[in-house]
Amino acid sequence: MSEAESKPGGPDLTQGLPLAELAEGAPLLGHVGDEPVLLVRSEQEIFAIGAKCTHYGGPLAEGLVLGDTVRCPWHHACFSLRTGAPLRPPALNPVDCWRVERSGDRVLVREKRQAAPAPSPLPAAGLPQSVVILGGGAAGNCAAETLRREGYAGRITMLSADAAAPYDRPNLSKDYLAGSAPAEWIPLRAPDFYREQGIELRLGAPARAIDAARREVELEDGSRLGYGALLIATGAEPVRLDLPGADLPHVRYLRSLADSEAIIRRAQNARRAVVIGASFIGLEVAASLRTRNIEVHVVAPEPLPMARILGSELGSFVQEIHEDHGVRFHLGTTAAAIDAAHVALKTGERLPADLVVIGVGVKPAVALAEKAGLAADRGIVVDAFLETSAPGVFAAGDLARWPDPHSGESVRVEHWVVAERQGQVAARNMLGRREPFDAVPFFWSMHYDVPILYVGHAQSWDRIEIDGSIAARDCRVAYRRGERTLAVVTIGRDIESLRAEAELERAVAPRPG
Repeated sequence: MSEAESKPGGPDLTQGLPLAELAEGAPLLGHVGDEPVLLVRSEQEIFAIGAKCTHYGGPLAEGLVLGDTVRCPWHHACFSLRTGAPLRPPALNPVDCWRVERSGDRVLVREKRQAAPAPSPLPAAGLPQSVVILGGGAAGNCAAETLRREGYAGRITMLSADAAAPYDRPNLSKDYLAGSAPAEWIPLRAPDFYREQGIELRLGAPARAIDAARREVELEDGSRLGYGALLIATGAEPVRLDLPGADLPHVRYLRSLADSEAIIRRAQNARRAVVIGASFIGLEVAASLRTRNIEVHVVAPEPLPMARILGSELGSFVQEIHEDHGVRFHLGTTAAAIDAAHVALKTGERLPADLVVIGVGVKPAVALAEKAGLAADRGIVVDAFLETSAPGVFAAGDLARWPDPHSGESVRVEHWVVAERQGQVAARNMLGRREPFDAVPFFWSMHYDVPILYVGHAQSWDRIEIDGSIAARDCRVAYRRGERTLAVVTIGRDIESLRAEAELERAVAPRPG
């Protein structure tokens, strides 16, 4: 990269610019020295913050300003324009802020402001003496961080069955598996973070039982740990196929970092792979393996991939993307058996394979909750505040079924950002905030160079309305039931995805009856 290309664009904000050039709610990209800075005029106030999202460096200048916040166009993180604080995941770190000065009809950006001080410890009265978090994934990690960010000073213990500290799970099937993301991208935090924050992180330490009456958790070694409040965030488990040969060493599932690394090791010497299942995970794995120049076959029982979630038009488009990159589909059939060199299909066809990845969905890890007597219905049932049927016990993430105010239905959603945002809200409610979880679900999926952004939740719909061209990778696809928009998918229209999210946030479903 040349020196000219490496310099941030836009005006030098230390030299100032006319106030008239700063439109209300329209972010302006400039720089202070070598740092890109976003200048925003909102409701007669002017703010200057770092221009890159702290999640993956998304361009906040292309984001959406709402009041005194700005949302990232890539993965919908939200930051305070006043303090730079990350208000909503997936961003965990703040952006920098600069002091703004007005001189006549000009606006100038001055020195960088000091970071906000750590919150004062909350009074212990009325708060749980200790918090135990079961699970070290998105929801559990975000809950622990939120408790400390809100000033909770009590004991926090995170019990994780995983051998690795909390990590960026979505990347496991995307860039990391493809070999284009370095290993240092994967941990959510540096090794010392949890010690410095006073969060006791126990790895390889799954819980064996929950005693809600005594407010205790029993570990695998028989020891017991008391809690004032408990968060169950153990996520979901891959659905495992009962097939001859499914336990062979070249047959893998993808859920954990260890799983992804095992697939990577196999992929280094593999020439042909079969992916069983055309889910988002399965197709992302297919794309990553094709990036490694491995021949890939996808096997699935449905006639069209992703049609149940995205509809036939987008399902066809996704299939075509993969076929354009050399993926071969075998649809309307399933695997019958696996041996050391082949996958046999029920059609009688035999596909050569020295690597097999099974991705046919997940099931919520509810055994602990059910054994403890908590209400469950295809997940752990929680109220609007993410509290279970047992007082002081909360659930968040892939296993939580909550009353969604936007669809008017009881839903369970298996998305990373949803899990993080639920962990955030559950933590606040442990502190007595009584904050309902009303975030609009969001996820993104990457297929080669095509990102698909999805906001809302549509379990079924009456019709699909398409604006633009799916084939041209420039579209907004709305899933509607009656007069209501339930979900919106965008390709190549990131700002429209943010606007759709904001519109869905304002729309609350009428109560039944």
